[in-house]
Amino acid sequence: MPWRWTSAARLTPHVKSPRECCRRMSARYIMLPMRLTVSLLLLLLPLCAQPPQEGGKKGGGGPAPKNLKILKPEEVRPAMGAYTRSLGVTCDFCHVMGGDKASDDNPKKNTARMMIAMVKEINAKFPDAATKTYVTCYTCHNGKSTPATAAPPPGQ
Repeated sequence: MPWRWTSAARLTPHVKSPRECCRRMSARYIMLPMRLTVSLLLLLLPLCAQPPQEGGKKGGGGPAPKNLKILKPEEVRPAMGAYTRSLGVTCDFCHVMGGDKASDDNPKKNTARMMIAMVKEINAKFPDAATKTYVTCYTCHNGKSTPATAAPPPGQ
């Protein structure tokens, strides 16, 4: 005998039609995973919000920088990345490679120090210097190791 809705309706009187039954079943299949996901998020959120554990640094970073005359220790790594991008050069442009990077044997390192001081001095003259940077290495160098000293000829 084929299944008839009327007999099922007698077993579950609160279900009025087959469509409603399907909706209720699909809602169960959707709501259970959603409840589980929300519960896991609420349980794991406090773990993510905890401050990082104190402890020694794991690898990386190397020894503390030496022979700093212009930059502060916390400025060194971001500044070196900015110089690399602004001048289109690598570390060995200013540093003696293979030996002590703190060495002043490369004259370009002293030139770089003078330019860093110049940029800091120019930016300090602006009234909102504490919150905004107006001049960087890229302002003059534009990705080249030697800045252009004259405007390009017309038509270029």
